[in-house]
Parts: sequence; structure tokens; C-alpha cells
Amino acid sequence: MSTSLTSLTDRRPPSAAGGPTAPRRATPAGRSRHTVRERLVASGFLAPSVVLVALFLLAPFVWTVYRSFFGDSRTSPFSWFDNYALFASDPALARSVQNTLLWVVGTVALPFVLGLAIACMTDAGRFSRLVRLCVVLPYALSGSAVAVVWNFMLTTDGAVNQVLTTLGLDSLAQGWLLTWPGNTLVMILANAWQATGVAVILFLVGLQSIPPETLEAGALDGASGWQQFRHIVLPQLRPVSIIVIGMSLVNGLKSFDLIWVLTQGGPGRATETLAVSMYNETFLELRPGAGAAIAVVLTVIVLAASWLYLRRQLDVKGV
Repeated sequence: MSTSLTSLTDRRPPSAAGGPTAPRRATPAGRSRHTVRERLVASGFLAPSVVLVALFLLAPFVWTVYRSFFGDSRTSPFSWFDNYALFASDPALARSVQNTLLWVVGTVALPFVLGLAIACMTDAGRFSRLVRLCVVLPYALSGSAVAVVWNFMLTTDGAVNQVLTTLGLDSLAQGWLLTWPGNTLVMILANAWQATGVAVILFLVGLQSIPPETLEAGALDGASGWQQFRHIVLPQLRPVSIIVIGMSLVNGLKSFDLIWVLTQGGPGRATETLAVSMYNETFLELRPGAGAAIAVVLTVIVLAASWLYLRRQLDVKGV
């Protein structure tokens, strides 16, 4: 009798005998409910960020665009594109556009070249850490503090002219902040003095991530130092270069604090950039319509320049 019970028990399917059961496949309805639940949870986590961005970025921009089509008084009628026409009729705004272009070129080229050169020279050296500290330290300062330091150096009786006089080079001494375009160029140098630090940091990270085997292979193939730098190092620094140029591009377009502390856009309005002109028109000249138009144009330029640059540099095989 026991033998027959045992045989009956052995003939049971694995699930009835307590063995492993076959996994159940999720039904389409179950998968859809699970997917909807995940999307709701993700939306709940993203909602605060979306609300904050819309509240503090999108809403002010929409209001600025709306305000740019009206005059300067609260009761002024709709003025269409009169505020934007100032770019063609106002010489101060035309000079502001020129200065902005100079700032873009200078603040992109100088930090990139200097940062790459300093990073390569201090990547492996006896006093590399000390040199890096001296270069990176100005980046920790605010733009206003940098402007105060350079104002001490560039005024008519400042440190630069005193050093030139001491060396017998009185003919080179001048008012560095009084004539255009020299005043704009020296302010670009002051900005590069501060901005080169972050470029050095980023390029050092990129250099340390390059596999040494690639350089050794290039040396074994007979490549010189310049050939290794051009054909091995530079291509592998492309992702870092994109970041450095992108940051410098945006910072050059929105430069304000350094210019305002050094010259306040003067003498006259000779050193104004679009960011300074926006502040001057809105708060000093009390022309909020013109200031809003300048803000819209500056925003469009920043977005267009960033999009065009990143669209060209970032691709599937790039970064």
C-alpha cells in the first residue's frame, strides 16, 4: 500500500510535489500598469525642478520679451520693434556689439590657449603643484575682487605705470582704461587671468585620462613630441576642449561685473558690452523697454552660439 502511495506521489507534477514552479509571464495589462506607475513616480520627482525652472527662468524671459515691445513708461502703447531698431540707430549700442564680439574672441581664445599650455607644462614637473596653485587661485576670487586688483594696477598712477617709469620706459606709460580699444583689451586680459584657472583644471583632468600606452606607441613609431601632441593628445582632449570653449563662450557674452567695477562702461559708453548696456538702459537711463530688447537679443545670441557650437562638436562619435 505504501509503495502504491509513493508511486502516485512521484507521478504528481513538480508544482504539486512542492518543486520549482514555472515563472509566470507578465500580462500586457500588468506591464502597462507598471510602466504608468514608474512614469508617475518619475514625474513626481521631476515636478519640483520643472516648476522652479518655469517660475524663475521661463516666466521672467516671457515677461521680458513682452516688455520689449512697449515703450519706456508704464502707460506706453505697443511700439512693435522700435526698441530693437535702436541697434541700428544708437551708436552706443553699435559699439556695445563690437565690444561683445571682442570679449567673445578674447575670453574664448586666451583661456583655451593659456590653460592648455600651462596644463601641458605642469602635468609632470618638480614644482607643478605650486604653479597650478598660483594659476588656479585667481579663479576662486569673485569678478569684483579681480576688478579691484586690476584697477590698482591699471589706473594712471597705478602699479603698471610706476614699474614702467622705474625701468625708464616712460613713453609706454599711459591711461590704460581711458582709450578704446586698449581699455577693452586690458579688461579681457584681466578676465583671462581669472578664467585660465578652470581651463587648467579641466585640461589636467583630460591629460591624466589619456592612456600612456598611446604615447608610448607613438614614440616607438618615431613620432616627435609635437607630432604626439597634435595627433594623439589633442584628439583625446576634444571632450574637455568642448567644455572649456563652451564655458568661455557663455562667460564672454554675459560679462558684466569686471567691466562695471573697472570702468562702469566708460569713458562715456566706450567699453560697454551688451550685458552692461542692458543694465545701463534699464536702471540708469530708466528705459526698461530698450533694456528688455537688449536682454532678449543677448539671450538669443547666447543660445544660438551655444547651440551652433555644441551641435557641431557633439555627435555620436564625439563625446
